[in-house]
Amino acid sequence: MTTASPPAQLGGASAAPARRRARFGGLLLAEWTKIRSVRSTVWTLILFVVLTVGLTAGLTALIVGSWNRPGSGNGHVQIIEDPVGFILGAGLGIGQLTICVLGVLLITTEYSTGVIRASLLAVPRRLPMLAAKITVFAAMLIVLAEAVAFGSFFVGTALLHSKVAVSLGEPGVSRAVVGAGLYLTVLGLFALGIGGLIRHTAGAIAAVIGVVLVVPILTSFLPGNLGHHINAYLPEQAGSLAYEAHRSASQLLSPWQGFGVFCLWTAVLLGGAAFLLVRRDA
Repeated sequence: MTTASPPAQLGGASAAPARRRARFGGLLLAEWTKIRSVRSTVWTLILFVVLTVGLTAGLTALIVGSWNRPGSGNGHVQIIEDPVGFILGAGLGIGQLTICVLGVLLITTEYSTGVIRASLLAVPRRLPMLAAKITVFAAMLIVLAEAVAFGSFFVGTALLHSKVAVSLGEPGVSRAVVGAGLYLTVLGLFALGIGGLIRHTAGAIAAVIGVVLVVPILTSFLPGNLGHHINAYLPEQAGSLAYEAHRSASQLLSPWQGFGVFCLWTAVLLGGAAFLLVRRDA
């Protein structure tokens, strides 16, 4: 005689994954609420948009306005050879620093204010909380960063059109613009990883800016090809290849290889931050 399974057993297996999905959805909502309710997040994102697009417009207009002045020919040759690199690099070099600051603040602020302890009381399992924070931050950044990258490109091309014409349909251009948004997104996660490791706002910001700006300069002074090879695999140097439309002969990595190296650096930092979050007290 066949015995029917109890209703509790029939529903138990499917109810557990559903509850897990619901709990992670709640974590995503909680992290989104925390991110958008912090004033520093909003103002940093506004500053990022203004700096990146504004500097792109300002520097491009300045170059176009001084195009026919004596002694400016060498710079113009470089712009003609790589207009996409000029347009995207004009505002991105400074604008990316705001993303570094935002990535650090996203996690160090919770430690400095004590919010992290309340979060861990509500969610004893620490890794899902960190995964939710990373997911929400990455989703927010990819949308905004791509919008800023395309906005900067269209503003720059509109101003530069009378001197150099460039469009998304040209080889490597669309990939470079999309790559700029991807680079900025991973850069934010890179900064988040360092913030999770150091847990101190000023120290983490100094570390991120040091890795992004200072270390490449220092390694360039190394003798022979040593500095060139080390530079190629540094996080910012490798990741920034993603928004270069054309690969130069001196580059050791292709744009996607460089971006992959940058993603690997970021994954290691986030893994270290996750390990310390589990092992150390908040």
